[in-house]
Amino acid sequence: MRIATWNVNSITARLPRLLAWLESTGTDVLCLQEAKTTSEAFPAAELRELGYACAVNATGRWNGVAVISKAGLDDVVVGLPGGPDYEGVQEPRAISATCGPVRVWSVYVPNGREVAHDHYAYKLRWLDALNKAVAEDAAGQRPFAVLGDFNIAPTDEDVWDPSLFVDSTHVTPAERAALAALRDAGLRDVVPRPLKYDRPYTYWDYRLLGFPKNKGMRIDLVYGNAPFAAAVKDSYVDREERKGKGASDHAPVVVDLDV
Repeated sequence: MRIATWNVNSITARLPRLLAWLESTGTDVLCLQEAKTTSEAFPAAELRELGYACAVNATGRWNGVAVISKAGLDDVVVGLPGGPDYEGVQEPRAISATCGPVRVWSVYVPNGREVAHDHYAYKLRWLDALNKAVAEDAAGQRPFAVLGDFNIAPTDEDVWDPSLFVDSTHVTPAERAALAALRDAGLRDVVPRPLKYDRPYTYWDYRLLGFPKNKGMRIDLVYGNAPFAAAVKDSYVDREERKGKGASDHAPVVVDLDV
């Protein structure tokens, strides 16, 4: 079974690339983030033509998540149970579903903006709610994983130049402690292999030749429970999909499972 996560940075802008990528890779389940559309406008018909069912949580603007599956789509939960509001609403940042033998969450963790910003405090509250929401599945015997854009680099090795991020979001002790809490709950960081260079970065800024110079970060993560981690045969960052005109600023992370 092949499962992937990908922040597409607008499914409307990326749809031809997405459809071609799904066909060429034979992906069974895709956790998608930053749809930048509404659930009603999501291209479910085009995906259905390729054999995929879709569960979507999207209201437009810059958020929106989905689970796209050829392996079944059951027990869908839209949103983060117990999750905090931001400016009076719960943003569309989480959706979960059972896809055949595996249960997955697709998450788009808040960015945090700046450490002094109220969005950073919201990010930490959101991560705490995520930890509570996934605890039962994390401890279970069914393969389970939380996949998505976490907007956190787990270690300094996951940032191209840590000195440039001092006192910035994505690398603070509090954010990394939230990832540690997920590991304490029974989830493991499934670290992919890079297709080039020595670090499996997943995001490169569009500005300042970030991708050609490999000025990247590993912020798109797969956190799986013990049965999920034990089933992993391979995992890699599909760096090729970051290349060329019209690419997202994130690359897909692919996990092959023996389930």
